[in-house]
Amino acid sequence: MWRKSSRSNNGGNGDCVEVALAGPAALVRDSKNPGSTVAAPRWAAFLAAVKDEKLGQV
Repeated sequence: MWRKSSRSNNGGNGDCVEVALAGPAALVRDSKNPGSTVAAPRWAAFLAAVKDEKLGQV
């Protein structure tokens, strides 16, 4: 089951991030493009890059 944050879509533009648990993994997707998902390890790498300001290196 896909879930989205209650804070998603505050601007009314349809931008929502959804998360689903799939056994030991978590999946993340953009609600406007539900066919694309990102497994949790890649999402964690993305978040780490954002925090470390290293987006060009991911």
